[in-house]
Amino acid sequence: MTKITVFKNHDGKYLGFTCLGHAEYADEGEDIVCAGISALVINTVNALELYTSEKFETDAEVPGEIAVRFESPAGHDADLLMKSLVLGLQGIQNNYGNEFIVLEFREV
Repeated sequence: MTKITVFKNHDGKYLGFTCLGHAEYADEGEDIVCAGISALVINTVNALELYTSEKFETDAEVPGEIAVRFESPAGHDADLLMKSLVLGLQGIQNNYGNEFIVLEFREV
């Protein structure tokens, strides 16, 4: 299963997220759940870099894991991109279930 943890502060502002694991919906290369999650996550990282001035770090050194951390709470544009990511991930979760994707929110 793929586990995505979205980090927010006490004011509900996005601080980043982690994505870990393989959905195991199907074999690698044929797993549409994993492909959907990957497309959303990578597109969000690319959009944050290209379309915002947000300062953030990514870490993808561990195979099957990516972490994104904002240097300060997400501004307007990054907030919108994060909301879009969450919306897409919730759609996948609603369609395929918690057996393949778990989306959780953590206050830090």
